[in-house]
Amino acid sequence: MAQQYLLILMVKVAVAASLASVLSRSTAFQRMLVRDERTLMQRVHLSLFLSLFFGASVATRVLMRGYQAVDLGLEGSLVAGLIGGYFNGLLSGVLISLPAFITGEWMSMPLFAGIGVLGGLMRDIAPDKEDVWRFSPFFDLSLWQLLRRRQDLRRSAFRIACLLVIVFADVLRFGVAWLFRQNGVFTLAPPSLHPSWLAVAATVVSTIFAVTIPLKIWNNFRNEKKLEAQQRRLNEARLAALTSQINPHFLFNTLNTVSSLIRTSPEEARRMVYKLSSILRRLLRNTDNFTPLRDEMAFIENYMAIELVRFGEKLRFVKEIEEDTLDRLVPSMLLQPLIENSIRHGLSSKVEGGTVRVSSRLDGGRIHLLVEDDGVGISEARLTNLFEQGIGISNVNERLKVLFGDDGYRMWIDSKPGEGTRTGIEIPELQATVAAAS
Repeated sequence: MAQQYLLILMVKVAVAASLASVLSRSTAFQRMLVRDERTLMQRVHLSLFLSLFFGASVATRVLMRGYQAVDLGLEGSLVAGLIGGYFNGLLSGVLISLPAFITGEWMSMPLFAGIGVLGGLMRDIAPDKEDVWRFSPFFDLSLWQLLRRRQDLRRSAFRIACLLVIVFADVLRFGVAWLFRQNGVFTLAPPSLHPSWLAVAATVVSTIFAVTIPLKIWNNFRNEKKLEAQQRRLNEARLAALTSQINPHFLFNTLNTVSSLIRTSPEEARRMVYKLSSILRRLLRNTDNFTPLRDEMAFIENYMAIELVRFGEKLRFVKEIEEDTLDRLVPSMLLQPLIENSIRHGLSSKVEGGTVRVSSRLDGGRIHLLVEDDGVGISEARLTNLFEQGIGISNVNERLKVLFGDDGYRMWIDSKPGEGTRTGIEIPELQATVAAAS
């Protein structure tokens, strides 16, 4: 008999874990869990979700008398109050109790509603709303934390209080069931007037786990979602920082060039200031991760117009952009760091100057971009560490990795000392709606 009773209690805990797992698969329920503050309609939706599943457990017990272990009405009401507050606890308690109330268990509705409100009270007095999700079902661990972590007395005391509230709720259920035997409330506690203390303790422990296990399962899910959100915000911040980078030397050199042109060629100085303002305006206004290649090339043309004035006949710029690539989307500010590298490291130290060439093509649903120069080239020793040490190269590579993942893009550098450098990028052909979602 004792073994059968313990088996029923174990099934009860297993049912609680199963219901929590099933609920956590709902996308709508997932969105409700990660919110700390909810509107009235969101609270109603949360109560409906919880009531549907926990109420179904009560209905199963009522309709199928042999399945007593599935009844989680009181546990569901308390959980609703803990995670949603007074309103959710009260509404969920009323809805969850309906199957039992209709079949004559008159005390189930006031009991479940009251326990739901009690759960809301516990949420209200929590030092932090996150503490609702973190209390342990093991009393000794909570007591040890209270004694050891004197600086967290409120948190440790709250966790112990949560356990005591669950115990109180189960004892209250047993008392109501004993006082109102004909029209009271269902309980798994032994029906004897003087039950064994071991049986009562086992019943209370099963209730504690039936409340805490759903909270732990849902909290693990919430933590995963929070980590994903933090990673997404981190990626957005990294992209914003990387995209907004432009070498200060370029700005200083441009301003110096404008300063020298003001006396000799005021009109040329005016054009350079206009081009520079267009570049800075693009940098300040750019908030998108992707932009059409057409716009990217317009930015490059403004940038190169300034460089061509600075270097004069020593610098030549060639574009070989295929028409069908102009409306394709590429990461913003993708080409400028590569072109700047070609000019600064490849051509500026070459006496006779040289040419920077930019080309694009489509092949197999992917966009191929190439920046090449006929400058001094890069030594083999330096080439092996360029992705880690080169500021412009590492900037572009890092952004591509954030946007496409390690396997979603390809970037390569080929260089020979005295002959020049070629930097190629291969990325997926993206549609505008896809990029906007990114």
